[in-house]
Amino acid sequence: MTTLPTTIRRRFDHKANKQALKEKYQAKMIFAHKGGMFTAGPALITLLSNLDIDNPIIVDLYDTPISVNRLELKEQVISLWQEQLNAWQVELAELSAQR
Repeated sequence: MTTLPTTIRRRFDHKANKQALKEKYQAKMIFAHKGGMFTAGPALITLLSNLDIDNPIIVDLYDTPISVNRLELKEQVISLWQEQLNAWQVELAELSAQR
């Protein structure tokens, strides 16, 4: 029989581990492209999908305007985003199974 403090500690550890896992994968979504640093995510995917220009100038993480190839960057962002989300989901499932 588990005691209340054990249950609380287990839930707290799970929440802290889940947050650490989130931070780990968010850091892995930062990448370089054409001299700029970008974060793969829904916002960048949406921006690149809605632009009609093939070589737009967009602002990177350090507020530097960078000329990019829209289709090339979009492909790279989607690939990295999906790869990291898949790995994140697998680790989260393992973490939840330990609980």
